[in-house]
Amino acid sequence: MTRQNYYKQRRQRKRQEIDEGLVVALVNRERSVQSRIGGRKLHRMLSDELREAGVEIGRDRMFEVLRNHNLLVEPLPKSPRTTDSRHALPVFRNLVCDLTATSSNQIWVSDITYIRTDEGYEYLALIMDRWSHKIVGYKCSESLEAKTCIEALEQAIADLPADRFPIHHSDRGCQFCSHEYVERLQSRDLPVSMTEVNHCAENSHAERLNGILKQEYGLGMQFLSREHARRAVDQAVWLYNHRRPHMTLDYQMPAEVHHQAA
Repeated sequence: MTRQNYYKQRRQRKRQEIDEGLVVALVNRERSVQSRIGGRKLHRMLSDELREAGVEIGRDRMFEVLRNHNLLVEPLPKSPRTTDSRHALPVFRNLVCDLTATSSNQIWVSDITYIRTDEGYEYLALIMDRWSHKIVGYKCSESLEAKTCIEALEQAIADLPADRFPIHHSDRGCQFCSHEYVERLQSRDLPVSMTEVNHCAENSHAERLNGILKQEYGLGMQFLSREHARRAVDQAVWLYNHRRPHMTLDYQMPAEVHHQAA
């Protein structure tokens, strides 16, 4: 090897180390607020900032850097479910099984998940717009009664334009089938849709949201207190809506897409 080639390769290795250090620093910065955000999303989110610094990095190289620094996200075990459909309340047919949303506020999906704390369980009711993926309503409470879901629904309805009437889809849990919940939907002229055969598959968008919040934003851990859990929920919902890009949205943020199409 000539002296010229030797020093050229040494400079290239040094440049690569510096570039890799910047990538790791930016990934750690983002992971400090979104600890389980994946490599593909990080690649899209950080590409402009890296390009401004003169760093061009492809997706495969990004994963190589993450792997070399033990920054790949490990999968977490699935959590049990909370649905109880063994009741005598009225149920509704599935109105959305063959529908594809094309804009926000056409279909809302709702579900309940639980959060462990040293003081007992907290229950998180969520309502998500199926097209934009934005969480439009949520409520965290120690009660598994319908009032928790109704408070999440009231939050969603408060920001709903008067001329929009999304289909509200959920499983057949007793909270969503309760007279109070159904009457509130009908008072706002929102069509009621429910799962019929396979609760998980027919409400998969909401189930997926539960998994993201637990696996990527730490809501699957056990908190010291109810207050800690509720603060974590507030932060997770804000980050999910405003900082988490979605592949199905061309890597845009749910809140941004939701309001563009509202």
